[in-house]
Amino acid sequence: MATVRHAHTVWQGDLLKGSGVVSLDSSGIGSYDVSWPARSEEPNGKTSPEELIAAAHSSCFSMALSHGLAGAGTPPTRLETKADVTFQPGEGITGIHLTVRGEVPGLSGEEFQAAAEDAKKNCPVSQALSGTDITLTAELG
Repeated sequence: MATVRHAHTVWQGDLLKGSGVVSLDSSGIGSYDVSWPARSEEPNGKTSPEELIAAAHSSCFSMALSHGLAGAGTPPTRLETKADVTFQPGEGITGIHLTVRGEVPGLSGEEFQAAAEDAKKNCPVSQALSGTDITLTAELG
């Protein structure tokens, strides 16, 4: 069964001096301030579309990798995934780098790397962002 998730943003003012609030409606877990300076300079306690994409990508990738490893008979004990989304004003999102460190009993580093590459290729967020260069560092630890 398909699911639909909802969020909305209320923006006031122009791009450079305005600001907004993005609300995560489906979960109801919060509303977060956004602004151009938080996106193109320092966050200063506000979020950005790129940070939200990083959160979505790191969680989706972790789920996909966990599923793939378990399906291969080597479920992970722990996965820690970081997503770095690079935004260049005037160009847009220029790249995403995923870094994953895993604890997977009985798995070699090469096998973990292959499983991570498969998760990168097949997680739904990676597929949605396929127009962006996505790179990966994967290691057992």
